[in-house]
Amino acid sequence: MSTAHLTIDLSAVADNWRQLDALTSVETAAVVKADGYGLGSDRVARALADAGARRFFVAAAEEGAKVRDALGPGPEIAVFSGHMEGDSDLIRDHALVPMINSADQLLRQFEALPGAPFGVQLDSGMNRLGMEPGEWAALRDLVLGERPVLVMSHLACADDPEDPMNRYQLETFRQMTDGLTVPRSLSATGGLLLGPEFHFDLTRPGIGLYGGMPFEEAQPVVQLDLPVIQIRDLAPGETAGYGNSWTAERPTRLATVAAGYADGIHRAAGAVREVFAEDTPCHIVGRVSMDLITVDVTDLGHDPAVLSLLGPAQGVDQLADAIGTIGYEVLTGLGQRYGRSYIG
Repeated sequence: MSTAHLTIDLSAVADNWRQLDALTSVETAAVVKADGYGLGSDRVARALADAGARRFFVAAAEEGAKVRDALGPGPEIAVFSGHMEGDSDLIRDHALVPMINSADQLLRQFEALPGAPFGVQLDSGMNRLGMEPGEWAALRDLVLGERPVLVMSHLACADDPEDPMNRYQLETFRQMTDGLTVPRSLSATGGLLLGPEFHFDLTRPGIGLYGGMPFEEAQPVVQLDLPVIQIRDLAPGETAGYGNSWTAERPTRLATVAAGYADGIHRAAGAVREVFAEDTPCHIVGRVSMDLITVDVTDLGHDPAVLSLLGPAQGVDQLADAIGTIGYEVLTGLGQRYGRSYIG
């Protein structure tokens, strides 16, 4: 094995969906944008459909087309970015549901695809996507006359249950939508965990499906194993890596593994985080380079063939915390050179 290997547990993805679904009394969709958070939207979507998911969300129409090809007819596939210019053929040919974000998108939808299903996204305070309250008030009757399949918004601070923004957005969304007979959705993973008043008619978890926080009960989904290419001995005072940034302070056994920042392993991982020989931590030393990482394996007592960056001993959020980012970025940044295996 000359490249690192990523193992993706589809049964864990499906089980995480089932656990989240069990926390509500409403329908649970699944977010599979960014190629299923970097894990392969076609394989992930099929596993989730087998688990019972019938509604899926993607970021762009191109992503939706790939998921439709994987799932076939039947499941609903909604597009967060709405109906962008040039998307009409993709939306029609792949039976996608754009979540309309503006008056311009609404006009494009009605002119290009009259009578086709659509939803609406409202801005309840995040100031990212969706119709603002004034725009919604002006267009509401027109929109409702065309019977949208969903009205949704998105929480900005749901990862922090105590943040007052959650309550503010909840009340704003209610003011904008109370009295509608259209299904409503406000919550992704974080909002789902805030409790029933945030659930409305549909929740749409994303990161929780893939083993990430804030869903603490999630099963881990990925394991990333890095093959050892070479092992060498260093005397005290010898250096390793670009810039001679690390110096051995003792006789050291050093392993070079096949992975680097071209594989989505941030340079910030150098010297601040660990890889694992089963459950034994081994420190990364020197700089993370494009294709290689050096690791101190002196205390193992044997020469490993493989070291694991992600797995039972270190999940995506633990790695993310160490390098100053979030689990989302770790997952979606996983490179394409890895050999991949799917289990479950």
